[in-house]
Amino acid sequence: MRPLPQIMVAPNGARLTRKDHPAVPVTIPEIVACTRDCAAEGADGLHAHVRDAAQHHVLDAGLYAELIAEIETVLPGFYMQITTEAVGHYSPEQQRELVYALRPAAASIALREITQDQGNAVTAQFFHDCQDMGVGVQHILYDTSDVEHLARLVDSGVIPSDNLMALIVLGRYAPGQKSTPADLGAPASALLRHLPETDWAVCAFGAEETACLMAARNLGGKSRIGFENNRLNGDFTCAPDNASRVAELVRAINGATSRTEPVE
Repeated sequence: MRPLPQIMVAPNGARLTRKDHPAVPVTIPEIVACTRDCAAEGADGLHAHVRDAAQHHVLDAGLYAELIAEIETVLPGFYMQITTEAVGHYSPEQQRELVYALRPAAASIALREITQDQGNAVTAQFFHDCQDMGVGVQHILYDTSDVEHLARLVDSGVIPSDNLMALIVLGRYAPGQKSTPADLGAPASALLRHLPETDWAVCAFGAEETACLMAARNLGGKSRIGFENNRLNGDFTCAPDNASRVAELVRAINGATSRTEPVE
């Protein structure tokens, strides 16, 4: 299975529509064009949600298959990750059905959603099937308790320990949500303590998104950036599009790299 990309763009999420920002991509052609623009700025992966005609988030294997094919045509070999996000609508059974039907190369799965009211035998069967199918699962973790839950499931063999990947979400999808680099401390410490071999990334809300992602990089983590979580630049102006958010992060990374280069 492929490791997580260094910079995964999350351009639309499950909740935003064009009413929230005109550059939120909701159709497949829009998502493809957005991904191409973000790749030009330095993104090397896509976390995508597909939408129906009313711009609603759907777990639709046919739409995802179409998007995957279009991305492969425009950006051959580009890392493409689907989501199984429930958004309070889809059951664990429906989330599993999507993965079995599509067999994607990569999928993000919220641990607390997929295990809700599910026995360990069902959960173990699903995650071991994912491993056998070659599905790279990124476990979505919202807090330290999620990290500890993942560690217990790995220790007990319910979730395979090979190729373990995770995303730490700093904050919640809520009006006015603002994440800070300090929010990373507890969950990152727990992950590095319990599951130190995990390939992990961070996403964050609000104008300090880039600062949060740089803090994660300093700890060995990777980045997920984009309108799904934040539409503000570091100077509190509204970003015109997802590519500009990627560009800001790349500038920060390049600036940090130049400051750490030895002086000859």
